[in-house]
Amino acid sequence: MLKQFQLLFSISQSNLIARRYFVVNGFDGALTMLGLLIGFYVSNEDAALHLVITASMGAAIALSVSGVGSAYISESAEKKQELKELESAMITDLQDSAHGQATRFMPFIIAVVNGFAPLIFALIIMMPLGLAQWQPELITYPIETSVLVAFILIFILGVFIGNISGSFWLWAGLRALLIALITSLLIYFISTSLWNR
Repeated sequence: MLKQFQLLFSISQSNLIARRYFVVNGFDGALTMLGLLIGFYVSNEDAALHLVITASMGAAIALSVSGVGSAYISESAEKKQELKELESAMITDLQDSAHGQATRFMPFIIAVVNGFAPLIFALIIMMPLGLAQWQPELITYPIETSVLVAFILIFILGVFIGNISGSFWLWAGLRALLIALITSLLIYFISTSLWNR
């Protein structure tokens, strides 16, 4: 079964697609959490921790469900189109072949990766919030700690992207970090100006 799974991945090149989706949606999830946390920090530093956790979890679940649905619909359509073109070129029905199996099965795998990536990153970023809710004495500044975790994860994602593209790992990590920093500053200054009106 493992060999069959590897074959389906190989002929459909879904491993490359899944990796790309994981990085892109993981980055989206981390950046969304970062935006939420900065927004909470600016709007009310004394916001009840359970509200921050609930809002963050809601955003994480929405990103996850959206990722699964959108990836499945788009990848399923793409794979079916590719199979039709291959069938047309070979003048034969490939529904029962490995290519046909890949067309039906791989969109589901890609959708799961696409959906779970932002959820996983969001849950990691939310860990300090959960710890502070469960044991308040463990973490004094939960929102700030979660923001720090988000920055670290975004840097790691940047390093991973750098390794894939063959770029210098430090520069790739810093570039991703710069995007996160610019996003945070934009949210901070816009939110501050709105609250000071």
